[in-house]
Amino acid sequence: MKAFYFLVALLALASSVVFAYDPSPLQDFCVAINDTRTGVFVNGKFCKDPKFANANDFFFQGLGPGDTSNPLGSKVTPVAVNEILGLNTLGISLARIDFAPRGLNPPHTHPRGTEILVVLEGTLYVGFVTSNQDNNRLFTKVLNKGDVFVFPIGLIHFQLNVGYGEAVAIAGLSSQNPGVITIANAVFGSKPPISSEVLTKAFQVEENVIEYLQKQFWYNNS
Repeated sequence: MKAFYFLVALLALASSVVFAYDPSPLQDFCVAINDTRTGVFVNGKFCKDPKFANANDFFFQGLGPGDTSNPLGSKVTPVAVNEILGLNTLGISLARIDFAPRGLNPPHTHPRGTEILVVLEGTLYVGFVTSNQDNNRLFTKVLNKGDVFVFPIGLIHFQLNVGYGEAVAIAGLSSQNPGVITIANAVFGSKPPISSEVLTKAFQVEENVIEYLQKQFWYNNS
């Protein structure tokens, strides 16, 4: 009998652990409301009745070259839940990244997804930086056609075309909506701007340097 009660207690504990699990956030925030009459937003998207699903819900046409004629010389074309509605709840997405010669996909982070990148054409210098707890170590690699590299979730990473011609890569991401935060855009191009007092102390530079950077046009390549 004691063994029976022990088993029941163990199952109850296991069940509490299972039901205590929170789903990963699928947007920057989802503020709770008590009155549903004021509007409802779910963590993800609403689902259509499965009876009305069709092949087009799982299809994206024409993942062609992106326009790299911009200051960064790169273009990210996402294929996530907004492009393929059938990706909702499936926890996966991808992006095509096109690079002009010397084009850069600048330092950025995906707050909700790990990225695995495969080079289809060209040569890329890629890398990521670990967290403060790991002393911000830099991991880099030069990738050629057919090479694969992983960028762990949430870590700052980049890709630079170091070849003589154009380059193309495909990135798989472990979220239907991994999000992207481009570091320079977020720090120097936020709306409204971050206080120059904050940034001068953070970067240990003169205020005129911060003011110059905040006046720049920070291009978004995605």
